[in-house]
Amino acid sequence: MIKYRKYFLVHNLLAKFKNEFKNLLKIGLPIFGSQVSYVFMGTTDTLVAGRASSTDLAALAIGSAFTHPIWLLVAGITFAITPIVAQLYGAKEYTKIGYKLGEVAWIAVGLGSLFLIIYPNLYLLVNLLQLDSEVARISGEYLRALSIGMFAITIFTCLRCYSEGMTLTLPVFYISLAGMLINIPLDIIFVYGYFGVPKMGGVGCGYATSIVSVFMTLALILYIAKSKYYIKTKPFQKLPFPSKSTLIEIFKLGFPIGLGIFIELAMFSGAALIISPLGKEIVAGHAIAMNIASFFFVISLSVGLAAATRVGNLIGAKRMLDARFASISSICLCTMIAIINTIIILTFKDQLSAMFSSEDAVVLIATSLLVFAAIFQIPDGAQIGAIGALRGYKDTFAPMIITLLVYWFIAIPIGYYLTYYGINTPLGASGMWISMIGGLTVFAVLIILRVQWISKKFIRVMS
Repeated sequence: MIKYRKYFLVHNLLAKFKNEFKNLLKIGLPIFGSQVSYVFMGTTDTLVAGRASSTDLAALAIGSAFTHPIWLLVAGITFAITPIVAQLYGAKEYTKIGYKLGEVAWIAVGLGSLFLIIYPNLYLLVNLLQLDSEVARISGEYLRALSIGMFAITIFTCLRCYSEGMTLTLPVFYISLAGMLINIPLDIIFVYGYFGVPKMGGVGCGYATSIVSVFMTLALILYIAKSKYYIKTKPFQKLPFPSKSTLIEIFKLGFPIGLGIFIELAMFSGAALIISPLGKEIVAGHAIAMNIASFFFVISLSVGLAAATRVGNLIGAKRMLDARFASISSICLCTMIAIINTIIILTFKDQLSAMFSSEDAVVLIATSLLVFAAIFQIPDGAQIGAIGALRGYKDTFAPMIITLLVYWFIAIPIGYYLTYYGINTPLGASGMWISMIGGLTVFAVLIILRVQWISKKFIRVMS
């Protein structure tokens, strides 16, 4: 009897996990499609610039090292919209969602406007690095070309988070897919110079990105305004200037999200900057390995983003036990996906590297670093499942502190030491990757423990 009881308990538990996995994937698969589109835009930039020259590829890598952390530090504040909308949607407070959208739209415009000033002047920071003069020049001009695009994509992100918080993830996917497809010919035209457009090299990728970002933003605004799926929230009917309470809510919740992502990406960017004096071939190889790792990571990332919506919806509906189970399911599913990614990267590392460069030295370096990139997937997958769940709980400050301590006080210093000194001999770029894997592993353990604590706390409060 005990044996059969255990069997049914396990069977029921597995069935419950299966059902929760379906819920997460229903929300997450369109998000995955959107994330693949974003990453593929970056991959297209890398492929097109890499085929132009290793100088253009290295310049793009340095430019990206500045682009993403700075944008996420500022515009990452808008990510707070997802859990806010998700909890309101779970509580069926639809009219509050539309009013809130009007307020945060102004915040997004204000944040986006900052990039019109910041990006054209980032060349001042680039010039402080010990870079090849041509690499520095191309990086600076690439960043200048991105400024309008970063303004537009900030507004797009605000609207995307609003839509995803209500589980309406397909419209964002369709628009992102269209943007990705448009980006391919634009990259080729601007980088190599066709149809009367001057040959711009890596700088052309910046102009292509800006054009695509404006297109995506306008398309999403139009769709939300006309689609029946958003009517009950009454979007754009009112555009009230944000109240003090909304400003406090958005920045209190969103700033730790943006700063946390900034700290994490700054670790990756810091890794690129630390190894930049080792030579442009090593920088290019590192960029390829990181790009491939990022491409595979988006599967786990999509589930993590879905978890923020799913957990937020359940909390809004006062279903705290289900919210805890959804959190655990997110971590398990993300880890399973990450293990599969690891196997794929290790199996096809030679072929993957060769796709991104025609220079043998760059391909050889990228292939060797992909071994680390494969292992990197597992702790990275586990932590993003946990992070997504915590956002659903609106718990963002503690994860930010953990991120800062682990990445910048452990991973980066140890990575620098291993790269240039090592234990017996300098490890070069491999030392940086080893340290990042160690840092991510520590972070994953701590953040999963945080999920366990916060989910139990919500259950106790509701009891």
